[in-house]
Amino acid sequence: MTSSLSLARPALHRTVLDNGIVVLVVENPVADIVSARLFVRAGTSYEPRSQAGLFALLTSLLTKGSDRFSSMAIAEQVESLGASLSSDTSSDYSLLSLKTVSADFEDILALAAHLLQCPTFPEAELELERRLTLQSIRSMQEQPFTVAYNALRAALYGDHPYALPGIGTAETVAQLTRDDLLTTHETYFRPDNLVVAISGRITQVEAVDRVQAHLGHWRAPATPIPTIDYPPLPPGGIWGAVPQDTNQAIVMVGYQAPPVKHPDYAPLKLLSTYLGNGLSSRLFVELREKRGLAYDVSAFFPTRLGMSQFVAYMGTAPDNAAEALAGLRHEAERLVTTPLTAEELQASKNKLLGQYALGKQTNAQLAQLLGWYEVLGLGIDFDAAFQEAVAAVTPEVAQAAAASCFLNPNVVLLGPEAAIAPLAAGGA
Repeated sequence: MTSSLSLARPALHRTVLDNGIVVLVVENPVADIVSARLFVRAGTSYEPRSQAGLFALLTSLLTKGSDRFSSMAIAEQVESLGASLSSDTSSDYSLLSLKTVSADFEDILALAAHLLQCPTFPEAELELERRLTLQSIRSMQEQPFTVAYNALRAALYGDHPYALPGIGTAETVAQLTRDDLLTTHETYFRPDNLVVAISGRITQVEAVDRVQAHLGHWRAPATPIPTIDYPPLPPGGIWGAVPQDTNQAIVMVGYQAPPVKHPDYAPLKLLSTYLGNGLSSRLFVELREKRGLAYDVSAFFPTRLGMSQFVAYMGTAPDNAAEALAGLRHEAERLVTTPLTAEELQASKNKLLGQYALGKQTNAQLAQLLGWYEVLGLGIDFDAAFQEAVAAVTPEVAQAAAASCFLNPNVVLLGPEAAIAPLAAGGA
């Protein structure tokens, strides 16, 4: 067993068990609550395109039956403790989340550990979750923003798994079988692929001892964890129209952007804050307040282990779609030639770092954030390193990041065909 300690506030401890499980512990005795996150280093980007939705279906069934408990018995155990237990997946990880009072933590951890190791994916529960997933997929088709964003991701990522919605498509979900779930669980749900992050009124020794008691016996198989070879991304510059008889047009501009370990990550987080975060953001002030173009306008830059995306979008009247598209592109791409002023940069730093601090107030937030950093391979010092990197960004560094990112955008327009088709054709 190896262990290391960071002097971050509150104290963060990192321990690696003999079977490969990484245990992160934040001792935070302010409230009589303990939250934990059990991360598996595999998510939707690990599934073949023909099995899109596999990890979402698998994780939804982790709490729906094991070799010892039925779905009802699991729910009754959780409710009898007044605790919470849920499961989720994302592109880069799968997750069991739990929260309880300190006295009941070991009981709920024991249950979570059992479910993580021994799910049975009962056929009846599988069919129920499949129907619910298919309903969600149909519902997505009625949400213009989601339809437009799915089209933009397809243009940005091509054959890469990031191109598809996490819950999959109607065609792929309909074909998933219990054997698919069992095989995927056996392949990726293993101790040397697991991170357990715990935050709350518990000491490092107590937390590690309890993880050891309930997961320490778990042995990794002899076969190595599969490596994933992703296809190259498309070159960009794809323009598409999604005709829908809607009262507003959705205009989306997407640029391929670097992963979390790239030096441009912190500068682009600042530019995302500057352009699209809140009522004082550049896009909101210039395109909605001053020009009255937008019902809704923003920008975002997700954190990804692989290639990410920088997206600016607007909901606007169909007659304004051309002006909206030009405005979104202008505000992003002018940053290539026009650096932020010192005042603009400092205001963006204050906003980003302030919101970052507010996102680390609860035990659940701390466990989620620090476990996520471990899954991404960033290390226990990244929390401080990210803040230092943001503080160190200069106007010149931000401009260089813009120059490397805001090139050859992919564009998706959704709305009445007469309004959007000519724009898409003009950009193609």
